[in-house]
Amino acid sequence: MKAVVVNRLARPELPDIPLLIDSELPDPEVKPNDLLVRVEAMAVNPIDLKMARAKQPPQGPERVLGWDVAGTVVGMGADVAGFQLGDAVFYAGSVLRPGACSALHAVDARLVGHKPSTLSFVQAAALPLSSLAAWEALFERMRLPRGSLQQPTTLLVIGGAGGVGSMALQLAATLTKLRVVGTASRPESQLFCREMGAADVVDHSQPLLPQLKALGLPLVDFVLCLTDPAPLMPQLADILAPQGHVCSLVEASADLPMNLLRAKSISFSWEGMFTRSMFKTADMARQGEILNEVSALVDKGVLKTTLRVDLGNINAKNVLQAHQLIGSGRMIGKVAMGKFD
Repeated sequence: MKAVVVNRLARPELPDIPLLIDSELPDPEVKPNDLLVRVEAMAVNPIDLKMARAKQPPQGPERVLGWDVAGTVVGMGADVAGFQLGDAVFYAGSVLRPGACSALHAVDARLVGHKPSTLSFVQAAALPLSSLAAWEALFERMRLPRGSLQQPTTLLVIGGAGGVGSMALQLAATLTKLRVVGTASRPESQLFCREMGAADVVDHSQPLLPQLKALGLPLVDFVLCLTDPAPLMPQLADILAPQGHVCSLVEASADLPMNLLRAKSISFSWEGMFTRSMFKTADMARQGEILNEVSALVDKGVLKTTLRVDLGNINAKNVLQAHQLIGSGRMIGKVAMGKFD
């Protein structure tokens, strides 16, 4: 099958700079709980850049990236239930297995949802990873109340214009009664935050507290931090209300000064979207359930795709371009591409 792989041996003089190349690989092995999916589209995320640069590829010198997929079921293991051949599906999968930057991909069926029927494959491929991360952070880590509230409550999404941020804004704005505030530093990213559901937008390149006070929000109840939390900890301690909650997705660049949160009894949570698949938790199938909920909400018009850039077919050149867009730090929404040539 066709695939795009990271191959360090192709450029041994520069071992820390991965090279993406078009390649041919054997078709994947299908395990009893697996679906075999013909990849119709895939999106690229920061995890792809991180895995491309990892020094010890678990798959040998060639590594297949890609953990945001939409495709068609063309085979399945003996223990799979709830799917049929020909089903259109979408999922993020597991980083412990080869990614989906290949014509065919094997994935545990418990991690898979049915694709929204109102979206194209490319539009749908932009959703799984960011939807799962946002959903888990909001409703499972911070336990945000869905529906009515007994008192006004505020959520601040730091990094609202990215893939996870734009899904978190949509989910919070449509499924809760919270006042949702996003952060973005450029006019175009601020506009995107508002389009995704933010009632207000502040600039994360400037001190947050004065901007929140200007909005009549001296304190916020929940913070979803989608950037390095280490330099933000003093600000988080200032802007969070007593007994507030912060959830962070990004690995900290330094040990976190957790004592700053103690006086206010502020809770801190990590969200790792691949935790369930990496550790094969008892509730691993919850990811498939979440994706099916997201799919239904998309088809009802409640949620929309965050796709902003469609690069065309899957090939090494286009995947590299996607990596460059994400690595620039200026990407708004998601970048995806369709099937192989």
